[in-house]
Amino acid sequence: MKLHAQTIEVGGQRVAVLPEPEYLKLLELSGLATLDSDMPDLPKKLPGGGYPALEYLRANLARDIVQARRDLGLSQAELARRAGMLPAALNRIERGRVDPGVSTVEKIDRALKAAEMRASPTRSAARPKR
Repeated sequence: MKLHAQTIEVGGQRVAVLPEPEYLKLLELSGLATLDSDMPDLPKKLPGGGYPALEYLRANLARDIVQARRDLGLSQAELARRAGMLPAALNRIERGRVDPGVSTVEKIDRALKAAEMRASPTRSAARPKR
């Protein structure tokens, strides 16, 4: 893959500037997550500067699930299968559209932990508990 990067100086450091399609291709090739554009949005801040608590918790839970799933290299369908739920239900949770029940969150968490243990038994010790 030939890159068409330009370099510029920002704050005393040289940085490379790539056309977005090339950047996205590099992300895909590296296995890193894509841009946060497909992550659930955080709610709008309140006039005092904070977030509405329940909406923030829903969005943050969704983001955590998406990131954990991606880190393990699982598709939505695969995580849903391992958690014993419909892919459409997991999709709604990951998009921050629904408030999952405690039992549903526990199923997802167990599936993620089991996948993590299969991937690398030593890696799970370094991850903070959810």
